[in-house]
Amino acid sequence: MRSIFTILSLDCPTEEAVIRNGLKNVTGIESLAFDLFNRRLTVTHTLPDEGPIVAALRRVGMTPAQVEEGAEAPVWPEVERRATVPAISPGGEPMRVPIASRRELVMLGLSGVLALAAEVVAWTTQTEHSLSVFGMSAAAVLLGGLPTLRKGLIALKTFTLNINFLMTVAVAGAFAVGEYPEAAVVVFLFAVAELIEKYSLERARNAVRALMEIAPETAFVKQPDASWKETPAGEVPVGDVVRVRPGERLPLDGVVVAGESAVNQAPITGESVPVDKGAGDHVFAGTINESGVLEFRTTGGRDQTTLARIIRTVQEAQAARAPTQRFVDRFACVYTPLVCLLALLVALVPWLIFGQPFYPWLYKALVLLVIACPCALVISTPVTVVSGLAAAARRGILIKGGVHLEEGRKLRVLALDKTGTITEGRPRLTDIVPLDGHRPEEVMRIAAALDSGSDHPVARAVVGGWVERSNGRGGPLPAVEGFKAIAGRGVEGRVDGEPYFVGNHRMGEEREVCGPAVEAKLKELEARGRTAVVVAREQPRAVLGVLAVADTPRKTSVEAVRALHAMGVRTVMLSGDNQTTAEAIAHAVGIDDARGGLLPEDKIAAIDGMIGRYGEGSVGMAGDGVNDAPALAKASIGFAMGAAGTDVALETADVALMRDDLRAVPEFLRLSRRTAAILRQNITVSLAAKAIFFVLALVGLATLWMAVLADVGATLVVIANGLRVMRGCRTPMHE
Repeated sequence: MRSIFTILSLDCPTEEAVIRNGLKNVTGIESLAFDLFNRRLTVTHTLPDEGPIVAALRRVGMTPAQVEEGAEAPVWPEVERRATVPAISPGGEPMRVPIASRRELVMLGLSGVLALAAEVVAWTTQTEHSLSVFGMSAAAVLLGGLPTLRKGLIALKTFTLNINFLMTVAVAGAFAVGEYPEAAVVVFLFAVAELIEKYSLERARNAVRALMEIAPETAFVKQPDASWKETPAGEVPVGDVVRVRPGERLPLDGVVVAGESAVNQAPITGESVPVDKGAGDHVFAGTINESGVLEFRTTGGRDQTTLARIIRTVQEAQAARAPTQRFVDRFACVYTPLVCLLALLVALVPWLIFGQPFYPWLYKALVLLVIACPCALVISTPVTVVSGLAAAARRGILIKGGVHLEEGRKLRVLALDKTGTITEGRPRLTDIVPLDGHRPEEVMRIAAALDSGSDHPVARAVVGGWVERSNGRGGPLPAVEGFKAIAGRGVEGRVDGEPYFVGNHRMGEEREVCGPAVEAKLKELEARGRTAVVVAREQPRAVLGVLAVADTPRKTSVEAVRALHAMGVRTVMLSGDNQTTAEAIAHAVGIDDARGGLLPEDKIAAIDGMIGRYGEGSVGMAGDGVNDAPALAKASIGFAMGAAGTDVALETADVALMRDDLRAVPEFLRLSRRTAAILRQNITVSLAAKAIFFVLALVGLATLWMAVLADVGATLVVIANGLRVMRGCRTPMHE
């Protein structure tokens, strides 16, 4: 079973390591999953109840509060009394982020005053060992550093070499060598730096939280007497009618039944231009009604909306460790003990072997201990990756894990489905060519009857062409018996008791109906970029005619392909259409390679071939997430187009593009490359700061308070740098 706990003090990997060590000996625990940004711990276990888990967490100084899966975090009483920092909600309203209680701030202020007073007295009296200096320093340490000392003792009990343990040893050592004022100043600076670090992390949390908390809590629901009642959004039944006025956010997903308005869908799809909505159009929770009044019928509950699915996906993506994060975690596990051993050798070897004074070398060792903590290194990766995930979601790009965000920079070739990805996906009937004396009405009647049972875009275009041309005067379509859809070829069935089929060029050849006249007409239409289908009777065999539909490329596809080429990414079209049509569309858009006449298994084989040529991790695939699901799964990274409101797309793809706009792919690649660059910068800054202060400490030029500032300063730098991912990466579709 799974138990989920929210832990208020779960702020960074320091606490994560303490919890892991505290729970590792609890029998029955199978795995632990940490969500630092939501302060959540998920424990998978076989225990009959959570008692042993809660007890173990309390022993390591944690205060767990159990929550149901998907529930909001509880509010602790102490949070209500905390000092706050400003933030901005999604709607622009000011929010307050809890940081420290008033009592904690007062104690911290007194600690700073006493530490400064101890330094002044020691400097003016030229002695650091007087009773007054000792008393003020000790009081400053207790007032400002008691939480750190308490955590340090817990870390000692659980054998966790974290910053609290290292600071506790350093302060104790400073008192042992008589550096009382410096110990007090170190504790005060560390407490202030911790406060600033919490502030930075809360701003990072708020950036993610603001992305998620955009749907209103209540909805105006139509009652049986035609009145409107404000109802909690979570209690609105599926199928009820909800009203939204201009300027209001939609509380649920649904289909418009009355009214017309422009809706700002940026929170879901990233589109910067409002989309016109009218009767029959789908609308999404969290989007903003710009102008008119809309009434829509709900299609799901509060936990079934597209927004809810996005929230769940982003939360799961946060919990999954990216490659760099896994590397950093492994590195820290080896690095910290080695540096602690080095500090021990620095303290003892000069004294025991070379007869050097003990206290100066002990002081250098204490400085090394403070520098040793890899906090900046460890915290830099989750902050950067989560910022990247949030930045992508704001742009309508839903990335299902940090691994895909990082690995996206490696793509060298992108395979593209044609229909609905490169083209509009709404082909229309353009040509009706009757053959062998058959009338156009007869050809259309048979074709539309058979295609009415298919959801394929070409079939829908044929049926739409029948409706458009008959203007409702063609009468009802005849019934079809034994209907069968043949993947990658067409449809067949019995109409008026006789067997017919409507199929593509390949199906016509397989059924041996492509005589010279039919073949010539098919090639003529295909040369003009049309998708041509044959309408034929099986027995007695006869070709009724040839129909052609055309699907025009999106203007945005041309821009997207141009951007991909500029980034060094090769493009390949994989289409079920014939080769001539595929080449015509590819030429119009600027795609490097066009491959037509492909069945689903052919697309998988094509992806396999490209992976063999370009290498693992180098091949992406963009499609609609349904018909292309196998190829999306086979590619290194699968991009599902137009995933808003589509469960299948969200489940099959690694990256779900919430709108049908191929320009989101190069935007994802820019974001991936930017994230990878910032991760490299953060690792470099963290390690460089450590290396510089190691040298300074060994030559005696670094003090304890300088080490604290270096450690926490590096942490703040990498957090601020990681948050930069939230900005930039804008493409023309957002300008």
